[in-house]
Amino acid sequence: MLRPMIERSDRDGITTLRLAHGKASALDLELVEGLARAVAEAVASETRAVVVTGSGSIFSAGVDLFRLVEGGADYTDRFLPALSRMLLDLFTMPKPLVVAVNGHAIAGGCIIAASGDYRLMASGNGRIGVPELLVGVPFPPAVIEVLRFALPPQSLQMLLYTGRTVVADEAKAHGLVDEVVDAERLIERAEEIARQMAALPAAAFQLAKRQLRDKAATRAKRYESKFGDEVKELWASPETHDGIRAYLAKTVKK
Repeated sequence: MLRPMIERSDRDGITTLRLAHGKASALDLELVEGLARAVAEAVASETRAVVVTGSGSIFSAGVDLFRLVEGGADYTDRFLPALSRMLLDLFTMPKPLVVAVNGHAIAGGCIIAASGDYRLMASGNGRIGVPELLVGVPFPPAVIEVLRFALPPQSLQMLLYTGRTVVADEAKAHGLVDEVVDAERLIERAEEIARQMAALPAAAFQLAKRQLRDKAATRAKRYESKFGDEVKELWASPETHDGIRAYLAKTVKK
C-alpha cells in the first residue's frame, strides 16, 4: 500500500497534518494539491485548530527542482498557480494554524512555516531560509507577501537577497519562528499552543486574523496580476532551468 503524502490525525479537536512525501517532502504538484485539499477538509470539519509538521529530520526541502526542470514549461504553468493558491489558503485559513518545524525548512518549506499563526522550530541542526535567488528563480507574489507579513523589515531584505539559511535560534532572532523547543517536545508543545488558540472565541479570532492578514492577501492577488506572467516566464525559461541544473549539480544529490 502506498503511504499517503500527508498523514492526518485528530485529537481533542486538533488536526495534525504531517508532510510525508518521500525523504524530504519536496513540493511537487501532487503534494501542493494534496496539502490544499487537506487544509480545505480541515477547515470544513469540526476541527478547531490545525498543526502542520513534517517527518524525520526534514520539514520540507522546498520545490522539487528535479521535477521542475524535467517537466518544463507545461509543468511550471500548472505548478506555480497551484503553489500560490495553496500558500494563500494556508495564510488565510480561518482557523488557527500552528506550524511545527521539525527540521530543514528550505524555500517553499520556509514559506509554509511563515504562513502559520504560531511557528515553532525544533532545536538542533535543522536550517530554515529562502535561497530562491541563489537557485535563480524569482519569488511569486504570494511568497513575497507571506514573508513581508511574517518577517520584521530589518530581516526581510537580508534573508531574501542573501539566501541565507539559519538554525533555530538564529531563526527566532530574525523573526522566522516564534519559539524554539527541544525536538522531543515539538508536537506536544505545538498541540498545547493549538489548544490555547482553539479556546479563543472562533468568530472573534477569525475577524482578527482577517483584519491582520487581509492587506497582505489582497496585495498578493493584485501583484499576481501585475507580476505573475513575468514570474512564470522566468521560472519556465531555458536559462533559468540551466541555472537550476548547475545549482543542483553543486549542492544536491538526487
